[in-house]
Amino acid sequence: MIKILLHTVSLMLISGHVLATEVTPSRQSELIHLLKQDCGSCHGMTLKGGLGPALLPAQLEGKSTNYLVTTILEGHPETAMPGWKTMLSDDDALWLANQIKQGIQ
Repeated sequence: MIKILLHTVSLMLISGHVLATEVTPSRQSELIHLLKQDCGSCHGMTLKGGLGPALLPAQLEGKSTNYLVTTILEGHPETAMPGWKTMLSDDDALWLANQIKQGIQ
């Protein structure tokens, strides 16, 4: 039974269909603000790119949710992209990754 559960969770992670369930509506509002203000300072206020690349669904196509979560939490060495793991939980990063893959209004 445990083997089946682990396999199911692995498939969900690989396919990018995992939704963050621990992020409250209040925290979601904070994360959207962070995305637009802090991430937007490098990725452009409309997330169309700037110092950092665009964070739009078309530009993120082919990038897994796990890749985006890791990038959010760990950053990219030798670039201006910092890791946010001291400020964001895994659930926060997963929620953000899912949002940017869908497109932010």
